[in-house]
Amino acid sequence: MTHIDEPRLESDLGYRFGYVAGFMGFGADDIAAIHGAAPLLAPLVPGLVDAVYNKLFQQDATWRHFVPRQHEYQGEVPKTVDQLAMDHPQIQFRKQHLGRYLAALVTKPYDGKMVEYLDMVGKMHTPKAGSKDLDVPLVQMNALLGFVADALTATILGLGLDRDTEVKALRAFGKLLWIQNDLITRHYQGEIVRS
Repeated sequence: MTHIDEPRLESDLGYRFGYVAGFMGFGADDIAAIHGAAPLLAPLVPGLVDAVYNKLFQQDATWRHFVPRQHEYQGEVPKTVDQLAMDHPQIQFRKQHLGRYLAALVTKPYDGKMVEYLDMVGKMHTPKAGSKDLDVPLVQMNALLGFVADALTATILGLGLDRDTEVKALRAFGKLLWIQNDLITRHYQGEIVRS
């Protein structure tokens, strides 16, 4: 039986990633499957990004989070949700960020720097990083990640890969998105749960 330093899981990002990845069996073969899918997925990233933003646009509960100034965005910001169209420069700015995120998932090495990046994805959707005005509820983050996971699964299934490669890619991305989910939800600890 392996001893796990549970308090350290909350204070040491690398230790936490190692534990969660190890528990799920996310390793070198999974990373190879993810990186191996890169040439096929890269041309499809713009379509994935559009699908995500079309879904976000359909809900006021998600779209409203794009009204406040986004971190590092320097242009004009809308005053209300009604003024925020899909072609608004701030939305284009955010779409570029999502495209870079998806590209990073399939091209970057899974080292300490990448783990910090994945962790920042969770943190930046709270007032703890980026914009102090940005506070996306966990339910919206979970809904979005679930949508991304399904869209990614559908995309992989549509690539026409041989069965073994397809299964390896689906399992690898499934594990990766669960790791990402953990690195999102950890920034919501202490949230008041209302019933």
